[in-house]
Formats: sequence, C-alpha cells, structure tokens
Amino acid sequence: MKNFMIKGSKVNNRPFKFTLDLYSTSNTRAGEIRQSESFSSQFGISCPNAAGRTFLLMMGVLSLLFQSCSEAPKQQNGTEQKPNVLFIAVDDLNDWVGCLQGHPQVKTPNIDRLAAMGTLFTNAHTQSPICNPSRTSLLTGYRPSTTGVYGLSPWIRDVPDLKDVVTLPQYFSKHGYKTYATGKIYHGGYGDRKTDAEFDSLGPKSGVKKRPEQKLAGETPGGNNPWVDWGDFGLKDEDIQDWEVANWAVDVLESKPEGPYFLGVGFFLPHVPLFAPEAQFGMYPKDAVQMPPMLANDREDTPRASWYNHWDVPEPRWKWFQEKQQDTLFVQAYLAAISFMDSQVGRVLDALEKNGQKENTIIVLWSDHGFHLGEKEISGKNTLWERSTRVPLIFAGKNVGTAQKTDEPVELLDIYPTLNELCGLPVKEGLEGHSLVPQLKDVDNPRSWPAITTNNWNNHSVRTKDWRYIRYADGSEELYNMKKDPNEWTNLIEHPEFRSMADSLAVWLPKDNHLPYTGNYQRVLEYKNGEIIWQGKPIAPDDPIPGF
Repeated sequence: MKNFMIKGSKVNNRPFKFTLDLYSTSNTRAGEIRQSESFSSQFGISCPNAAGRTFLLMMGVLSLLFQSCSEAPKQQNGTEQKPNVLFIAVDDLNDWVGCLQGHPQVKTPNIDRLAAMGTLFTNAHTQSPICNPSRTSLLTGYRPSTTGVYGLSPWIRDVPDLKDVVTLPQYFSKHGYKTYATGKIYHGGYGDRKTDAEFDSLGPKSGVKKRPEQKLAGETPGGNNPWVDWGDFGLKDEDIQDWEVANWAVDVLESKPEGPYFLGVGFFLPHVPLFAPEAQFGMYPKDAVQMPPMLANDREDTPRASWYNHWDVPEPRWKWFQEKQQDTLFVQAYLAAISFMDSQVGRVLDALEKNGQKENTIIVLWSDHGFHLGEKEISGKNTLWERSTRVPLIFAGKNVGTAQKTDEPVELLDIYPTLNELCGLPVKEGLEGHSLVPQLKDVDNPRSWPAITTNNWNNHSVRTKDWRYIRYADGSEELYNMKKDPNEWTNLIEHPEFRSMADSLAVWLPKDNHLPYTGNYQRVLEYKNGEIIWQGKPIAPDDPIPGF
C-alpha cells in the first residue's frame, strides 16, 4: 500500500489533512476499480490499466473533496456565514401598492413579487409622518419622542446627545459587514457627505435629475416651492435619478461582493416633484384615473390642533387642486411615479436573483411614511391619520416565511432589532422597537404592542388592529374604529360609550417627550410659554387656517 497525504489550508475555517491510501495493482480491490471506472465514465475518460485507474480514483476522491468544500457554507469563527442584507427604502409611498390594495389601479408587480417571496405586514406604521424624524427613528432605533428630532433638521451627528449613537448600518459594520448605500437612506443628503462615516461605500445620491423649463403645475400656494410639481414631459428611464441609483445597486450585486454585506438602496419617487417617464404615465390614462375616497367637509369633527402639524406648508390644500383642475393630474402623476419606482425595485431584485446570493440574503422594503391625495382635504403628509402613517413593510429571504401576511400592528422601529436577530448579531440593548422574527416564523403570533406615530412634540397616534386614538399636545383627541370606518370619517371621541376605549389606548402614549431640536425650524411645531409656534412663527388663537 502506498500512502499519500494531501494538506490544505482550511476547510470550513479549520485546518485539514486528507490521507489517501493507494493500493498496488496486484492488491487493488474490485470496489476501488469500480469507483475509478465510474469516475472515468462520468468524465468520459478511459484508462486501460490499473495504474491509470488508481490515478483516476485519487482524482475522483479529490474532486469529491473539493466539491464538498465548495458547496459547504462559508463560515466565520466556526459559525455559518451571516446573511447579506438588501435594505430597500422608498420615499413618501403610502399604501398604494398592489399587495396592500390601497388603490385599485396601481401597478406594482415587483413589490408584489417581493411580498409573495416573503412576509407582508399589512398594518405597518411609521414613527413620524415626516422624512427626517422617520428615518432618524428607524436608523437609530429610538422614537422621535426620545431623540427630540421632529422636523426636517437637524442631522443626528449635529445633536450632542446623538452624535455618537450607533446606527443600524454602523452596527452591521461593527459586526463584520461591508456596508454600501445609494440614493436616499437618511434624509436630505445626511450620511452622504465626505465627512460622514455611515457607510463603507457610497453610490449616487437621490434627487431630481431633469426638470421642465417651467413648473408644469403652474404657481402653487405656500411659496410656489419648485419641488411641488408634477406631470409628464416626455422623460425616459435614464432621465430619472432613481434609474442611476438602481444602476449602481445592480453593479454592486453583479460584482458578487464578498459577504456578509449590507446594501442600502433608497428610491426618491414617489416624492414630489412627481416626474416619471412617459411610459409610466401611459399606464394611467387621465380620463380613467380613479380618485381615492374622500368626504366633503371631513375636518368638521377634527380639532383645530390637527391643523397645527401642517399649518403652513408648500403642499396645497385639496380645494386648490379642485379649483385648478389639477386633482386628477396629481393622482395620475403619483401612480406613474410609483410604477416607475417599482420597475427599479424589480431591476435590483433581478440582479440579486442572477448573482447567486439570493438564498443567503435578507430583503427588507419599507417606506418612510405615507402621503395624502385629497383625504382629510389636504395633500402631502404631516398628519396622524392612516394615509400618513400606514406604509409598506416586507421582509423576504433567508429564514423568512413565504407568501404570508399579518395584520398585527407593527412599526418601522421594529426593523433594527429584527435584522439584528435574523442576521445573528448580538442583541443591542436600549432599542425601542421589538423584533418581528416571531411573526416572520408564524404570522399568527400575536403582538403585545400597538404602533405609535409621533408628529412633532407630544402629538401621538396609537394604532391597534381595530382602533386609532390620537391625542394632540393641547389635549384634544380623536378616536376611530378602523374596522367599521377605515377612511376615518367619523371621530367617535365625543361619544361617551367610547371613552373607556380611548382611555385604554391612551396608556400607550409616550410618557417622556423630548423638547424639539429646532434646527432650521422646517416642519417643527413648538409649545412655548403658552404660545403655539409653527416653524418659528407664533399662531394666534384666531388666525385663519392657511389655504382653507
């Protein structure tokens, strides 16, 4: 017998040695010859003598060894390689998604495909109906009432109490992940600057790549903001910045990056301006567009305080849209923008399918908050009602149940601890959300907490499966039975028989409310010395509601 020893550096992260015993031709066993013959047959090679067959036997065993090594999951520190994360963020997308049935005409085949691949949370809500505080909350793991970030500024690294907070992508980086980001992950370019240290590798920023020479919507109230525009002016896919964002993400995935990695992809649409390619506008002919359900004089049973959070904003009141005959055009543009964004989500999902890493990747798709298109007589966001708070939230991929959904109330705040648990990262103490892994394993698992949304200091909404309770900073309230009244047309708070229900929901309101960091004051509401102050300017008790 001849003994050969083959040494390798590592198998499954451990040193190995393999000993192969080769017998002389006179002692070769029938079984070994049959194995070599099988190997020669498999690869179309024939050897007429025993020495050749012995060589083939050796090569066959080596082939099986290295095949086993290549098919074995990569390991780190003796454990299976952590899954990659594809983190898809969408801006200003309400529940107008096919799988959420928010609008009967919307076409989102790629988001719907993702929902079929995983778990859809049909009762998911943002922590704030404004971009900056919503994203700050999700990425830090703390409520707006804890951070004091309620408006479009400040950036967390400019806040003394938050400048050293370890954000979600940083936590992954700390535990061995390579982090990539493109588009809008944080608000307003935060995290994208050369001085920022939020990600290892950055792609194109979000924004508007091409604009018409003049506003398509004409002059709009609230300062004629150039961002408040919508319409079709013959754009192609490559004229939209989200196309560039998707391009970069696709390039990263096609490079088959070594894992584990965290890839954040942030799409700007359907944020205003609502400019989409001509092809997407063609999907929604103007004369066939269905308007969302609305109730005339819907604000008659809501308190004056409900106006303070969107007191004077660039998004017009719905009355203006109707008077200017822009209402249908606005809805058409929003639908077109959604469908274009969805097509870019599809490109990214396709790239993941093709690069061979899908089976070891967790995908999460979310929107930072919703958007009104006439409901409650306004456009835009900045409210504590369903249209502003309800958002798409989908998990798919490794260790996530497929083709399932749950209506348990959940929060964007839950994403941080959920990803940590799915990826096997250590528990991060102090996070205010709760892992969704129990629901990802079994959608029938109940949740012990409602979803809480905060819109500026001490204004909160509590959402359960069946109810929504709102309390404003001045103590005024609203209560809606969401099963019987999903459009929130009837405020039940003045009905004595529902007082106990309101009180039972009020116990969930945050007890500690950090005073606001004002930053540049945009979208910030303050209560100071008996005054109500919107964006740095006092609101008098008898001031008329702007634009209404």
